[in-house]
Amino acid sequence: MTMVSKNPDIDFFAVSTGHLNLLLRMQQIGMPDINNYYRYEALFNNASMGIVVVNSKATICSINPFALALFGYTSDEVIEQPIEMLIPQRYHRHHVHHRDSYIAHPKSRPMGLGLDLFGIKKDGIEFPVEVSLGNYTDKEEKYVIAFVSDISVRKNAEAEIVKLNNDLESTVQQRTSELTKAMQLLERSQAEMSRSLEKEKELGELKSRFVSMASHEFRTPLSTILSSTYLIEKYSLTEEQTKRDKHLQRIISSVSMLTDILNDFLSVGKIEEGKIQVRLTEFNIKELIVSTIEEIKNNLKKNQEIEYEHEGGVMVYLDTSLLRHIIMNLVSNASKFSSEAGVIKIKTNFGDSSILLSVKDFGIGISPEDQKHLMERFFRGTNAGMIQGTGLGLHIVSKYSELLNGNVTCNSVLEQGTEFIITFQTNHSNEKNIID
Repeated sequence: MTMVSKNPDIDFFAVSTGHLNLLLRMQQIGMPDINNYYRYEALFNNASMGIVVVNSKATICSINPFALALFGYTSDEVIEQPIEMLIPQRYHRHHVHHRDSYIAHPKSRPMGLGLDLFGIKKDGIEFPVEVSLGNYTDKEEKYVIAFVSDISVRKNAEAEIVKLNNDLESTVQQRTSELTKAMQLLERSQAEMSRSLEKEKELGELKSRFVSMASHEFRTPLSTILSSTYLIEKYSLTEEQTKRDKHLQRIISSVSMLTDILNDFLSVGKIEEGKIQVRLTEFNIKELIVSTIEEIKNNLKKNQEIEYEHEGGVMVYLDTSLLRHIIMNLVSNASKFSSEAGVIKIKTNFGDSSILLSVKDFGIGISPEDQKHLMERFFRGTNAGMIQGTGLGLHIVSKYSELLNGNVTCNSVLEQGTEFIITFQTNHSNEKNIID
């Protein structure tokens, strides 16, 4: 908006709203209209912003009461003083360059766009300001008008908003972090619950399979025990002792079979619950194998034989109980799936960093497809037929071997036989890991 006097002699008083250089120019050149003079003097003196006028030498020519109160000076203290007295010392050098550039090419505009501007009071306190610049020329002298506003309240509000935003962002980050941790805990809990449920399901299936297997596998030996006990009762004469002994042997064999079945289930239960403890000791492996053979040879089929050979050192560092169970399971399988006159070969070898155990038979063998599932619980080969068994023996062997840092491999050909080879690593670091 443009304000123009009705008196054509003072058309030069035209100014933009927001700039108050009218009164200043009237003070400099003499006011032809006294009413306007007083009007603009009142505007100058009562303006609610600081107004400072400097000449081309950057010397303060005029300053209104609001600016004096803002900076804490009296009029006598600032008139004819350089404008830099109202600016912090650290900005003086740059300000001189900018103000000279402005005087050379003046135009009305805000000062320091995009910059934080500061004024300094008489007592040395700095405060943020906003400055707009105007200019005029009188009698070939250039003047610059600075309109100064104290924006401390606004800056404090902005700082408070920034602080609130930062606090909010920090709170959001904290809540996000807490939520993330809570989600992770929930996911872990869900995973643990899923594992627990899966474990519970597996145990349920194990119990179900046990009941099914037990009802089937227990039937034959229990029937044998019952019938043999009944017949023994019938053989009361002394000369019938041979018949009694035959049936007693059948009872013993059936009880041993039941014991083996129960031991298998107990072993699997302990494995599933993680209750198998490894106790490593140093012992003579050759003596252990020989004593184990003596223990199980009575359970072999008629005329079956076990051949054993050993190579290398005899003092090894393993768990005797687990190794004995491994051997008994492998030999039991070899016996069940071989003919009555078959040979079972056991071989051990103690090298520099491993112990090798091999159990080989010449029985019905295992198909390549069945070999993929040998170590699974309750798995039985498709050619097992009516041969008794729980399908747990090799599963137990694999788990016990893992506990002893061993690896199980199987070599088998249908109708030619099967060899199970277990390699136990015996270097010092592995022994330490097993002990730990």
